[in-house]
Amino acid sequence: MTIPNLLSVIRLALIPLIVWLYIGKQEYSAAVAVILISGATDIIDGFIARKFNMVSDLGKILDPVADKLTQATVILCLTVKYRWMRGLIVLFVVKEIIMAVLGYMAIQKKDVVNSAKWYGKLNTVVLYLVMTCLILFPSISETVANVLIGICICVMLMSLTLYIRFYLNLFRTN
Repeated sequence: MTIPNLLSVIRLALIPLIVWLYIGKQEYSAAVAVILISGATDIIDGFIARKFNMVSDLGKILDPVADKLTQATVILCLTVKYRWMRGLIVLFVVKEIIMAVLGYMAIQKKDVVNSAKWYGKLNTVVLYLVMTCLILFPSISETVANVLIGICICVMLMSLTLYIRFYLNLFRTN
């Protein structure tokens, strides 16, 4: 168990706390604080992994799993208040299933575990920014909320398209 992998496990452990703070206690600022702590540990684990040569295949899997479960949890929490989040969660699940299948195929056919690309990171940043805004400003207008969610949907579609293109190119090479 490397330090980056331990940080990913901590992020997984923070997920129930986020749900409890957002839904159970309606402590929105505290929920955002935990989300920010989770995001900070994500950045720190990546930095440590690269800087101290602690990159591992387990980490390449554990890190995005922690990210995706955190993101899915927050999106699900927000579906209680924002109708358009339902469309985002459907797209999110479809994207992650496609990504898992393509990642599995890459392991099977090319014996390689791929790291996140810039467009995946952009998708994560936009998603976290929007989710943070929607949590911190619960009285935001429905129109503004829908625009923010629409931006997430567009960035997520772009990310999915670019990942599909990446994997198709990978499978074409010998």
